[in-house]
Amino acid sequence: METIILMSDPKIAALPVAECGEPLVDVRDGGALRVAAERDDPAGAFAHLRRGVLTRLLDAQDRLPDGLRLLFVEGYRPPALQRRYFEGYAAGLRAANPSWSADRLRDAASRYVSPPEIAPHSAGAAVDLTLATADGHELDMGTRINADPEESEGACYTGAPNIAAEARANRDLLSAALTAAGLVNYPTEWWHWSYGDRYWALATGAPAALYGPRDLGPPSSD
Repeated sequence: METIILMSDPKIAALPVAECGEPLVDVRDGGALRVAAERDDPAGAFAHLRRGVLTRLLDAQDRLPDGLRLLFVEGYRPPALQRRYFEGYAAGLRAANPSWSADRLRDAASRYVSPPEIAPHSAGAAVDLTLATADGHELDMGTRINADPEESEGACYTGAPNIAAEARANRDLLSAALTAAGLVNYPTEWWHWSYGDRYWALATGAPAALYGPRDLGPPSSD
């Protein structure tokens, strides 16, 4: 089994960010992507991505077999919300494993939630998504989106062996389309894909990330 580089690895934080200034755009505009409402928020932040990421998602969708579409669940996540997610999950791990060191807790937490300072979601560079039929029926992917390693017994890992053949085929289909469009997967979460962030830079050998954490701000007019 290949070694998984976690978001907490110092190699990721060490990568520079050459912020390109690309705007965050609302993926709901135009209706090209099917968008789930489960992560909806008053500002609609969840439905935003950097423009270049959205372009690549649409490319990936065009690569899918007829009758299948991407189902977008969450994109941009404000830095404060990312910190709350990370600290909350880490607190649960700490309560269940009081003997763990701070470093072990950070590594374990980063399997499921990225450390706030390098989180791809807060850069508008990451998306959580799955596959669905044209009428919105979600395909079997082996676990629900956002299943953590504890509840899924590791089946949330993209390459997990403990899933059914149909789910494996569906994951492979999703992976093939997104990889061909230039996105990279975080291997502890089959649903998490990104482009232009520090994890992408490490995975692809790019000298720097294109996108750093940012606030949503007012709607872009360009």
